[in-house]
Amino acid sequence: MTASTRNKHTRRHVLALLSAVAAGAFAVSVPQLAQAQEKQVLRIGYQKAASTLVLLKAHGTLEKILAPQGIEVKWAEFAAGPQLLEALNVGSVDFGYVGEAPPIIAQAAGADFVYTAYEIPTPEAESILVQKNSPITSVTQLKGKKIAFNKGSDVHWLVISLLKNGGIAYSDFQPIYLAPADARAAFERGAVDAWAIWDPFQTAAIKQLDAKILASGSGAVSHHQFFLSTRKYAAKNSVVVNTIMEEVGKEGGWIRANYKEAAAQLAPIQGLEPDVIETGLRHYAHIYKPIDNKVLDEQQKIADSFYELKLIPKKISTRDAVLFPPKS
Repeated sequence: MTASTRNKHTRRHVLALLSAVAAGAFAVSVPQLAQAQEKQVLRIGYQKAASTLVLLKAHGTLEKILAPQGIEVKWAEFAAGPQLLEALNVGSVDFGYVGEAPPIIAQAAGADFVYTAYEIPTPEAESILVQKNSPITSVTQLKGKKIAFNKGSDVHWLVISLLKNGGIAYSDFQPIYLAPADARAAFERGAVDAWAIWDPFQTAAIKQLDAKILASGSGAVSHHQFFLSTRKYAAKNSVVVNTIMEEVGKEGGWIRANYKEAAAQLAPIQGLEPDVIETGLRHYAHIYKPIDNKVLDEQQKIADSFYELKLIPKKISTRDAVLFPPKS
């Protein structure tokens, strides 16, 4: 074999090896690429006070169920419902849990979401608080006073309802719009006369600051909590949404059977004492139902009131925010 022949043989051998390696690499990379392309991400927005979702996240149950389906779960924490709905509106989250007023604000702003499920009424889980030495003993005395609350949240509706029942117009008090942490600080130093807040922050203020409940939501509001999805996600992923709600329901059942253990697990997450959290947990029902006409009618009442007070720019129909009309 001449040198030229040997060189040609060597080149052919090297090219064959390179081709084999390339073919092998391609055979491995195709399924990997396909897997990467098929992988989905479910983005859930939650609030630290939303104990059922917080525990679902901590227990990792949803991840274990959805991982075999190629679905990765990502969680995003928000200070309150309005901020969460803003994220849902711009497409940063697919699914979330908020109070009764934020969906009204969001729908009026053009957010394309759908109601998925709701928690049965929990009116004792929110109230208007006053300082322990406050001379204010009834809602009727709030006329002209400063009331702190998170704008556009469920306590916004609480304030409207309670003051209306007390004969006070919305223009006859001073709303001080503050997130829970800032509102507590203002309340503690006496910069506001009252504070409208939900649990567990409500219970924390009562136990830690000796705050007094001036009026709870009982008899004034239902204080529903809602699970929402973007319309696009709900339409394309009904099985996943149903799976989420099945696991949420199981988690709610576990909480009802294990209040002390649930409070102990939540304490380091929520940064509150277990007894505070347990009391707050007992103010919620942890029972969830599919959206029905009755709850949509209640939401419509809130929407109409917000429009009359010019808190939203246009009239809305809450029935526009469902995928399918609920059964009667």
